[in-house]
Amino acid sequence: MSGLATLPQPPHPGILRLKDVWLISAGHAMTHWYTATFYLLLPLIGTELGLSYVQIGFIMTVQHTIGAASNLPAGMFVDRYGNRPLMMAAALFWVGFPYLLMGFTSTYWVLLACVTLVSVGNNIWHPTAISTLADRYPDRKGVILSVHGMGGNVGEALAPLVVGALLAAFTWREVVVANVVPGIFGSLLILAMLGALPTLRGRAVPAAGEGPRKPPPPAPDWSAQLAQSGALLRNRAMVLICTSAAFRTMTQTGLLVFLPLYLTHDLGYSIFATGVCLFVLQAAGFAASPIAGHLSDRMGRSRIVAGSMMMSALVIVVMLMAPGTPLFVACTALLGFFLYAVRAVLQAWMLDTTPASAAGSAVGILFSTQAIGAAIAPLLAGWVADTWGLLAVFYFLAGTIVLANFFVFLMPRDLFVRRTGTTA
Repeated sequence: MSGLATLPQPPHPGILRLKDVWLISAGHAMTHWYTATFYLLLPLIGTELGLSYVQIGFIMTVQHTIGAASNLPAGMFVDRYGNRPLMMAAALFWVGFPYLLMGFTSTYWVLLACVTLVSVGNNIWHPTAISTLADRYPDRKGVILSVHGMGGNVGEALAPLVVGALLAAFTWREVVVANVVPGIFGSLLILAMLGALPTLRGRAVPAAGEGPRKPPPPAPDWSAQLAQSGALLRNRAMVLICTSAAFRTMTQTGLLVFLPLYLTHDLGYSIFATGVCLFVLQAAGFAASPIAGHLSDRMGRSRIVAGSMMMSALVIVVMLMAPGTPLFVACTALLGFFLYAVRAVLQAWMLDTTPASAAGSAVGILFSTQAIGAAIAPLLAGWVADTWGLLAVFYFLAGTIVLANFFVFLMPRDLFVRRTGTTA
């Protein structure tokens, strides 16, 4: 009898796997809930502490710089150790808990320390969750990772609405303290629902209709993992995808940091109205993600990525032509649709170019390069805002999405693995 026969077989494997996808996606929603909350709070925190736009941008620069430094080690750790439910639960707790400390500080440097801790938690979550889902659904990475991305959009869409409404009745400090509760609950739920599984890494339990899977190979030692990471960094296709993703993330991060500032400071929107605009941005991204993921599985990644990025640049140009008008807000929805459509597609495209045994490390590299872009964007955008005004930031963001598209066009061909196993 083979070793596979001794593994526990769930009575309804297809249902179990579907439950796992939605649960992991819900955890992803929680990680982005906290990020979106902080973007909405930044105008209030900046006003209370008397911060310049450069100082506000530097807060996010610190958070994403830590992300750039910690993503690859986190990915290597994921590849080496298999207790992924515990890692996801720890990540979710780690993302939420620093907000408790944030609610009791009036010091800029303590605030920077709190956002650093949030960044580390996020960087444990993404390599763990994304590599897990890609391993379980190798032929449907585009649409499955899009479902995971939809979770992030849900968190980023609902947080501005809920937190914006709460800020009408409570101070921002009271809100961030209460905001710790969802993270703790989510951590316990993941442990309860997934913690009993043998492991998520290389799990050999087949889904309904699938043949038996081979047991996972033993984890490589650290020296072998470093060599494997070096090979990933020499992969031209992966480098181009990661560079494009970094510039796309610059656009996204700059938009999330400075759109609320522009709406509240220049256009006089209330915090709740600003939250509604951010909800519209994320809701459009929620709708776009599964469509883009499905089409990328069918048509190839490069077509979807290039088309979405070109439309993002065009929408930003239209926004610049209509500041302070209803068209500006409508363009926010369109921008969310196209900008967020490609996030999961880029992740799937990157995983198409890398071996499954290095999936965690590859995700770590991708998120490290994205974190570099996210670290640079707020500081540069803050300098642009202090020098030329907040509206000038949108010219800067239009340029970053154009650069993102440039690297897509440098790809030699569409590296997209079809269900048949051939490469197109």
